Amino acid sequence: MSDASEIMRRIDGAVCQNPVTNRIGLQERLFARLFQGLVYAQIWEDPVADMAALDLSPGSDIICIASGGCNTMSYLLTDPASVTAVDLSPAHIALLNLKRAAATHLEQPAFFNIFGHADRPGNPALIQNRLAPHLDPESRAFWQRHAKRFARGFYRQGVLGRFIGAVHLVGRVAKVDFRPLLQAQSLAEQEVFFTRQIDPLFDKRMVRYLARQRAALFGLGIPPAQHDKLAADAQGDIVRVLRARARRLVCDFPVKDNYFLWQAFHRGYEPGTTTNLPPYLQRANFNAVAARAGRIRAVNHTFTDELVRHAPHSLDAYILLDAQDWMTDAQLNTLWAEITRTARPGARVLFRTGGTDDILPGRVSDQVMSFWAYDPAASNRAFAQDRSAIYGGVHLYRYQG
Repeated sequence: MSDASEIMRRIDGAVCQNPVTNRIGLQERLFARLFQGLVYAQIWEDPVADMAALDLSPGSDIICIASGGCNTMSYLLTDPASVTAVDLSPAHIALLNLKRAAATHLEQPAFFNIFGHADRPGNPALIQNRLAPHLDPESRAFWQRHAKRFARGFYRQGVLGRFIGAVHLVGRVAKVDFRPLLQAQSLAEQEVFFTRQIDPLFDKRMVRYLARQRAALFGLGIPPAQHDKLAADAQGDIVRVLRARARRLVCDFPVKDNYFLWQAFHRGYEPGTTTNLPPYLQRANFNAVAARAGRIRAVNHTFTDELVRHAPHSLDAYILLDAQDWMTDAQLNTLWAEITRTARPGARVLFRTGGTDDILPGRVSDQVMSFWAYDPAASNRAFAQDRSAIYGGVHLYRYQG
């Protein structure tokens, strides 16, 4: 990892599009500071949808954004040759390194105590005594300071965890009990709960006021530039977008099959489950994850800076999450030039957008995009299957060079 000043330079370069002298520029810098610490204790993109869309063959070389590390670990089930995970947040890199060490050096019950239950009193000692010796110096120092988070509900931590806590506070003030939702036996019951209990919250004056404030949605990982794009897609009413995304999360996927819904309304995974979990946490997958964890390399860079270090025609799959929503046209063109340079025949790129539409046409040069073909069928399937339900679109491109 780099020193603090270099980390902030990279984060500012990725997030800040306006001068510090105006309000949006100040908000961008506030958002950037959040990425010095833990933002996502769990990643909020569905790895099952990703893996189905990418259709990865064993032996693939993958590059992705680390975020909370859940998807990076889950991609190991495709038996890749390598997974390079990049992130601007040093906390996300430390979290992924902890997961990688735990998969390699712990038994499945202890591994699950840390990342499944994430609230066991013995977790900090387990991290300090059995995992710290296997971590790089920066990750070791991070968890020496923060291991106690795994004894007090890790998924309630981080920027997103605190945002979800604020949502629960709004629910308590409005006297909404989310427990009946988690006991629903059908999509019809989930629909009724949403209509009667959750949908009216979006009409509350306080909720509507907060939704219009860029800083209020930093907890969802929405920087000012992405907030403005969402508002534009909704003709200025971002509450409409938030209402639709919440409805999709609650109503479109069964409670028993959607661990994202449990994280949103229980603030942790379903108690006692062995399957309603991210793939890397499912008991049946532990041996494969443990055997392949050493294939992951976690780096504190921007995606583009890491690609520059790779040889031509050396990568098969690129998973960008929604990072492009933050980028200027110049940054997008530099990124896609490097993606094209490093892509092998048949390579795929998968990304999400806060809005519905693909953001690349008209912004990335025709010369670069001539090497790529958009796959609308795979994109639509991936969007329909994404249980996290917080994005407007999932998009897949295939290399035609």
